[in-house]
Amino acid sequence: MSDDHTHVQEFFGARAAGWDARFPDDGPAYAAAVADLGLREGDRVLDAGCGTGRALPPLRAAVGASGVVLGADLTPAMLQAAVRAGRDRDGQLLLADVSALPLRARSLDAVFGAGLISHLPDPAENLRELARVVRPGGTLALFHPIGRAALAARQGRRITPDDLRAEPNLRPLLAGSGWRMTSYVDEDARFLALAVREA
Repeated sequence: MSDDHTHVQEFFGARAAGWDARFPDDGPAYAAAVADLGLREGDRVLDAGCGTGRALPPLRAAVGASGVVLGADLTPAMLQAAVRAGRDRDGQLLLADVSALPLRARSLDAVFGAGLISHLPDPAENLRELARVVRPGGTLALFHPIGRAALAARQGRRITPDDLRAEPNLRPLLAGSGWRMTSYVDEDARFLALAVREA
């Protein structure tokens, strides 16, 4: 396992038990972001880096009983917290690395990634792996329940020009990884970048 993976597991593993309690009001933001993904009844969707599974209930509601909802995370403690919260009823949980997903090529209609991009060890390569498992024309949502400036303020830091989530950085990163950005919102209440899988 790479040092990046070990760091991610240590960071989130130590915080898993109290994660949902730290962010109790994020549910509506998750539901709105899932709605913007444009899922349909019967779609197959992955929550990449699902953490405690907060996106799984709105994803299940969007794809219905005939759809497939998967939640993949690298940190066992986060998946255990998802089970304790009962979110495993809304999707199948996978202990998996988003850089090497145990999924067939073009097997999904969409990927949802909340707070994901800043934790990817190799963003271009990892976004290519997400593109691999999504059919052409499928969608990707990169989401955070607060915008970049609000998140930086919460963490006591400033936004830097090299922030991957800045539109001038994210648009070419996605384009080089098989995605075409279709929408970009960065406001205090949320961050949401939507992209379509190129053919």
